Amino acid sequence: MEKHKGIINELIQKRRSPLAFDKKPVEEVKIMRLFEAARWAPSSRNEQPWRFIYATKDDDSVFGKMIDILAEGNRIWAKDVPLMILSLAKIRSSYSGKQNYYAFHDTGMAVGNLLIQATDMGLVVHQMGGYDKEKAISLFGIPEDYEPVAMIAAGYQGDPQNLPAELQKREQAERTRVPLDNFVFRGSWKEQQG
Repeated sequence: MEKHKGIINELIQKRRSPLAFDKKPVEEVKIMRLFEAARWAPSSRNEQPWRFIYATKDDDSVFGKMIDILAEGNRIWAKDVPLMILSLAKIRSSYSGKQNYYAFHDTGMAVGNLLIQATDMGLVVHQMGGYDKEKAISLFGIPEDYEPVAMIAAGYQGDPQNLPAELQKREQAERTRVPLDNFVFRGSWKEQQG
């Protein structure tokens, strides 16, 4: 299956999750384009269960809360990112009132659109699962029908030399992906040997 390598959209191949961000602010028009791209994602029954809370570095109190909920390892590099976003999923269906089992999938689709739009505009994005969800719910007044999904740092690529030595190594490591044969099965599930 590796023969297909290199034939996908350039924006998908170019996308990275860096740790080094420039302090340059992200223009408001670009921020809204990110969310406009997310808006056009597909979703089950057109529920569009994604929601986003965002703050720019100049929104001192809200931005500070976003940094405060991050795990310590993420705070080290994210404290100077110009744009922070919290993605959320509406976990109850608007149609049935029951659990929406596709809410996280659909929110991921919206964020995928956001990532590609960011890459197209010369921005870089780093998603994080390392944050305190309960604290996020409390600090941002998130209703019980919604659940935090991921923290997202966005901005312009920065200089890796501005990172601590251990993070510079991570930043400059080669990007790797699992081969298709490890996760694509034609017809039925196959256990990967070796």
